[in-house]
Amino acid sequence: MRLKPLLPFFFFLSFPLPAIPQEGLVLGEFHLARDAILDGDTIRVQELPKTLRLLFIDTEETFKNRKDEVMYRSLGFQEYLKAKRGASKRPVKCATPMGEEAKEFAKKFFEGVQVVRLERDHPKQIKDVNGRFLAYVFAYKDGKWVNYNIEAIRAGMSPYFTKYSYSRRFHDDFVKAQEEARKAKRGIWDPKKEHYEDYDERLRWWNARADFIKRFEEAGKGRDDFIDLSDYDALDRLLAHVSKKVHVLGTVSKVFYPESKGPIKAALSRSKEGRLYLIFFNRKVFEEARIEDFVQEYVWVEGKVSTYTEKRSKKEMLEILIERPDQIRYAEGL
Repeated sequence: MRLKPLLPFFFFLSFPLPAIPQEGLVLGEFHLARDAILDGDTIRVQELPKTLRLLFIDTEETFKNRKDEVMYRSLGFQEYLKAKRGASKRPVKCATPMGEEAKEFAKKFFEGVQVVRLERDHPKQIKDVNGRFLAYVFAYKDGKWVNYNIEAIRAGMSPYFTKYSYSRRFHDDFVKAQEEARKAKRGIWDPKKEHYEDYDERLRWWNARADFIKRFEEAGKGRDDFIDLSDYDALDRLLAHVSKKVHVLGTVSKVFYPESKGPIKAALSRSKEGRLYLIFFNRKVFEEARIEDFVQEYVWVEGKVSTYTEKRSKKEMLEILIERPDQIRYAEGL
């Protein structure tokens, strides 16, 4: 049953949290919050406590502080972009006039819309690392539900953002929308507008990650020993596989060096609370594995799961002992 649009007065009310299904592709229908549009890829609905993480789009940032505005105006756009990137190995996010345009596009798209439909891409990938729901956002327009995520790309407000995987449900639609926008030189593809100038580099990086994730998913079809740490039940599944060999996909969040004796540890994080540690007792293995070069990148790890109790917190932690460099695989071209 569809939700009825609310009268304007009710935009000021707070709604109780709805029952969100743990699995399945449809989260449900929700009321847009008052001042719902934060930027081109961040919106709020009244019934959820955090903003939504919109899947497969990544619009440029808006000017949220005076310092960035002053830097942009004083340096000029080209020098501003150089200053923002600095010595970073990878492209960076920063505020741009294109980010402001993307926000205005979102406002216009959702103008007059009170109820949106939220859907997932994958039944087990529910929230991002910051606890925000991952979602496609549909608005009811001209008698049908329209996918904002795809339309933002079609309008040139964002590239097809594949940093965390290809879309399982709408890949072809995203590819076609991006090709259409690029051919028509809309938004970020318009050379006359002020936007990031390194989209080819971004797309190579993101697509290399997405190809790697796809290979892991294809290899793990029908197998319960292949565990993606972005799945909501990943830690429970790892616990169920203690003393058994598994294949794990996750991003390297941090490397911990011992103060004196002890192993080097690399953390693969699912959330701020849940981590799996890769344990290196052999420094040569650690160096040959090159785990330091892949902080914030995906790795595919093979090994036996075990647990230990952390001395300070007394919490039970999950770990995999790395005895050979070839237990860890990386995306090609990174």
